[in-house]
Amino acid sequence: MITHIDVSVVLRRRVCELYSDLVTRSTGAAVRSAIELQLQSSGTRTLIVMDFTNVGLLDFSCADEVVAKLLLRYSAEDGPAQERYFVFRGLDEHLDAIEQVLEHHGLALVAEDGDEFPRLVGAIGESERMAWEVLRSVPRGLPSRVAEELRIPANEASRLLEQLHRRRLCIRVEDGYRSVGGEGRLS
Repeated sequence: MITHIDVSVVLRRRVCELYSDLVTRSTGAAVRSAIELQLQSSGTRTLIVMDFTNVGLLDFSCADEVVAKLLLRYSAEDGPAQERYFVFRGLDEHLDAIEQVLEHHGLALVAEDGDEFPRLVGAIGESERMAWEVLRSVPRGLPSRVAEELRIPANEASRLLEQLHRRRLCIRVEDGYRSVGGEGRLS
């Protein structure tokens, strides 16, 4: 299942019809609560496309309240009953605040804009980034394929892929993995 959330629409519905800026912690908390409420009715395995395109300003406190707290809440520790994967769009103007918050919490996310390829943003090690890039280039990445591409032992590739999965940057499918992002699909 794919759920598209226009953050500016949530903001206007929850705070004020004329408001397009996320600039106070309480505003960010209100927006996050509304998003969490919406996600309660989504399926057990859901790709959430969070669109920030029409958000005017985003300060650090709102980046923390909306982006970081959503990522923290829906991490792998919530278990298989709540598989939530996120793709963020429209981040270019807000990247400074978001990157600092992600680094602070040790989080990473998938950013996707226009015709650009999806990319990882935040706290991500080089090995994880390279494994994710291999997944992005193949329909389904088997640990053996990732090991071969990166010239690392198979058990190291499996560890990297599981780490990416726990961080919700890739999806486990049958006997392999698929990167989050790209054609906006979840399978």
